[in-house]
Order: sequence, then C-alpha cells, then structure tokens
Amino acid sequence: MDKKLDQLKTEYKNIQIPDELNFIVERALLKGKKKKKKNGYKWMAGTAAAAVLFIGGLNISPAMASTLADMPVVGSIVKVLTFTEYKVDKEKYQADIKVPAVSDLENGDLAQSLNDKYLKEGKELYDEFMVEMKDLEKNGGGHLGVDSGYEVKTDNDQILSIGRYVVNTVASSSTIMTYDTIDKKNQILLSLPMLFKDESYVNTISENIKEQMREQMKADENIIYWVSNAGLEDEELFELFETIHKEQNFYINNDGKLVISFDKYEVAPGYMGVAEFIIPTEVISDILVSDEYIH
Repeated sequence: MDKKLDQLKTEYKNIQIPDELNFIVERALLKGKKKKKKNGYKWMAGTAAAAVLFIGGLNISPAMASTLADMPVVGSIVKVLTFTEYKVDKEKYQADIKVPAVSDLENGDLAQSLNDKYLKEGKELYDEFMVEMKDLEKNGGGHLGVDSGYEVKTDNDQILSIGRYVVNTVASSSTIMTYDTIDKKNQILLSLPMLFKDESYVNTISENIKEQMREQMKADENIIYWVSNAGLEDEELFELFETIHKEQNFYINNDGKLVISFDKYEVAPGYMGVAEFIIPTEVISDILVSDEYIH
C-alpha cells in the first residue's frame, strides 16, 4: 500500500471523534437501536484499496462494497480511491460525504497536498452540516441534506482530472463542482492560466461560450441560459453571463479538449444543472502555450 496513504491512515486514526458523533451514537443506543460505534477503519484490498471511516454507527452497504471494489485505477501508476466517508442518516437529516485520495503519484508532495486538501474540505463540510443540523433542531426542526463525492473525469496516459461535487439540499438543491487536473507525466497540477500565453483566453473563451449558449437555445426551446441577444424574455431581470473567471472551473477530457464548467444556477436556471462547454481547439489554438494537453 502506498506509503503516503499509510501515513494518512495513521494520522487520521488520531483525530478525535467530534462530540456531535458521540451524541448521535448515545442517542441511538438510548432508543434501543442496535447500532455499533466504530472509531477505526476498514481497509479493503483489491485493485484500488479504500479506507472508510464509518460515522454514526452505520455498517457498510452492499452498494458501497461494490463501489469500493470498482474504484478506478488511473493509468499504470496513479490510483484514485475513497479514503474516508462521513455519513449521517436521521429522519430529516442526511449527509453522505466521500473524501477521495490520490495514490502512487511520483510527486509525493503533490499527492500529499491534494489529499490534505480533500481531507480538510470533507471535515469542514461535515462540521458545517452538524452545526446547521443542531441549529435546526433547536429551532423546531426542518430538512437538511448534503451529498458530496467525486468522479474521475479523465483517465489517460497524460491527464488525470478529478471532479468533486457538493450537493446541498434545503428547500431546493444546489450543486458545486471543483476540479483538479494533473499532468501525470510531468507530475504537476495544471491551472487554466498556465495553459495560455496571456490573459486573452478569458475573452476568447467567454465569447465562444456565449455563441454556444445562443445556438443551444435556438435549437431547443427547453434550454435557457442567462445570456444576451438570445431571445430571453425580460433579460434585464437576470444577471447575464459576461465572462469566465481567470481561474474558472475546467478540466481536460479524454479527447484532449478543454471543458469549461459552471455550477448549478451560475449561468442558467436550476433545472439546467451543472453546465459544461467543450471549447473547440481551433478557437484557442493560437493562444495556447503548447498542444501538449489540448489538441
């Protein structure tokens, strides 16, 4: 097993279980439910080993066991696996937070940095959920849910792109996506600015996305984006999309194309979900630093 994951495993075992968890377990026991509190890990061997911290006394399900067995092995050396899972399952409150880990990167510092970030994000998300749940319970109750996980967007000899999602559910749901795209050959984390010669990519990509939005809306009346000159009724009432951010969410797909991503509600009504736009390479070829990643 990867040495870095062994180190993470040891460090994470030493994390003190939150008071909120003890409260949940004790309450469940008092209600006579036959649940068992587990403070450790169950490590599973296979093509990709996985560590899962069971929270709230929940046992592993057949579906989760199947998921762990099928964890993707990326390329010949890099693996992506579920390192930790936080779960809360109460009548009105549900949380399922899966924390990924990257294993077997030659650049150990990069792997450590990514895994530390993933652990921190997962723990903070769980802590926020517990605080909100307690506040709701004190004020008469309500419904609260969070579902967080990851997917390998790209898996080839050159690129590893990991997409991480957070779906928050209160009255309605919102979805936030973040991506990490790694050059496996050179062992570096890619950013959007480093792919281009200068900042002109911001305007070039933005104008292409607007064109794609308008074309999609013209072809299908059920598609709506908040973009100007697309026949949108009362467009003055909306915050219209103007430009991407310099560090806009992106990944590089298996075809070597740049994909720009927007969160739910960011550029369109909620029913449109997360919006992705594949940027034609010919549109940006002149401003790319090289064609090593995008072609």
